Amino acid sequence: MSMESAWPVPFLLDPATLTIDSAVAFAVSVLVTVTLNAEAQAFMSNLLGDRRPGARDRLHFNAFLHLDILGSICYLVGGFGWPRSFDIDRSKFEYPRLYMVLTRVAGPLANLLMASIVGSIVMIFNVFEYNPRVFLMVIGVNLTTAIYNLIPVPPMAMGYLVSELMPQMEERTRTLLLLVGPYLVLALALAERLTHQAIFSPYFDPIIRRIYTYIAGS
Repeated sequence: MSMESAWPVPFLLDPATLTIDSAVAFAVSVLVTVTLNAEAQAFMSNLLGDRRPGARDRLHFNAFLHLDILGSICYLVGGFGWPRSFDIDRSKFEYPRLYMVLTRVAGPLANLLMASIVGSIVMIFNVFEYNPRVFLMVIGVNLTTAIYNLIPVPPMAMGYLVSELMPQMEERTRTLLLLVGPYLVLALALAERLTHQAIFSPYFDPIIRRIYTYIAGS
């Protein structure tokens, strides 16, 4: 299947060209992506030591409970987003800074893994000449979410990494960054969409398309 016959990657909702099948495929892909990202983080935090009873409530695989309002809006605006944040008791970790980074990075890594797995399904569909368009959307949204997690601002994984690697940062500043970060990321994505001024896309989109082409065989 050629790249031209698949969904645009990254996929951006455009009211002028939006169809029912593309909207449904995108919505399903977002739910899969968000759930996988959140559950991977929950699993990793539990594996590394945060096994308090409340922590187990995160492992429910209910996609709608993982939706974050700002993160969902960001998907609509920029084609990427993030799941609802959950509390992590870092005091349960033997190496708090390292384990926090591993927990947050588990999300986008799980998205990359899902894209690879679905790529195998696409190959099977192509062999039998079935249309794998929905699966191509799943690949695209998972890849977009994974790569855009390189934005160095929370709630993106790289943002948490930068925060943890700056021990000299005051706790008040760190807390403020965690609160303001989602609004900042959404504002930048919205600014790029409305003004057509490239902010993230020149750096991330070529990487996404290259990996997409490799995985989907487009």
